[in-house]
Amino acid sequence: MRMIGRLGETVWGQWDELRHAAAVIGTVLCVCVRPGCWVRTVEKAFARQVLAIGVEPLWFVGAVAVFVGISVVVQLTFWTGEAGQSQLLGPLLVAVVARELGPVLINLVVIVRSGSAMTTELGVLKINGDVRALEARGCDPFSHLVMPRVLGMTVATFCLTIVFVLVAFASGFLFAAWTGKGSRDLLLFADTVSRAVQPIDVFNILAKSTLPALFASASCCLGGLGVGGSVAEIPQATQQALTRSVAGLFVISAAVSLLTYL
Repeated sequence: MRMIGRLGETVWGQWDELRHAAAVIGTVLCVCVRPGCWVRTVEKAFARQVLAIGVEPLWFVGAVAVFVGISVVVQLTFWTGEAGQSQLLGPLLVAVVARELGPVLINLVVIVRSGSAMTTELGVLKINGDVRALEARGCDPFSHLVMPRVLGMTVATFCLTIVFVLVAFASGFLFAAWTGKGSRDLLLFADTVSRAVQPIDVFNILAKSTLPALFASASCCLGGLGVGGSVAEIPQATQQALTRSVAGLFVISAAVSLLTYL
């Protein structure tokens, strides 16, 4: 009975976290369309988040994309040519790299790199009394702390996903052409890939890159602002936020695939 009770507590706890994250996401989307909420400090906070999450890791994301392009794109190019099914190259590249690998890998990079920093930063602000200081000055902590971080991570993740896909395709084509394993006609390669992209693929990439980022950023904000009065609680809150974010990434990705392709 104790095990069942603990299981029930865990399930209800996760359900509460999911409801809270959904509430944060809904509030952010409602508040961000109000021009009055975008004061100068909020705009600067949003720009800092986009810079920190979407610009600073560009070299790392580019390096990962090059390795993916060499290992995946080259193999698909080679084996479709060997099997005499070159017409399948475009759909396979879109399905494997653009629809699946790109959004998942970029979200993982953003969660591990920026999610932990976001949770820790907000936890420190909460303990140091900066949240109460904002309220004392008549500023809304949600608009100044949560909204720019959630939107900043979402926009940065989507942009990084596009960069990842383009670099992976380009590096794969160049390496295949250099080794003689694929065509050296860039226009033919670009035409093959562009023809394989369908509107549902665009929706899939958009959903898989933005929805997990929205959930992860909301979970990290909740974890950081949920810290009590002790610094020792920050590592545990960060670990829980990252666990929820990674689990949410795979659940959301699987759900989007099921809804769009089945």
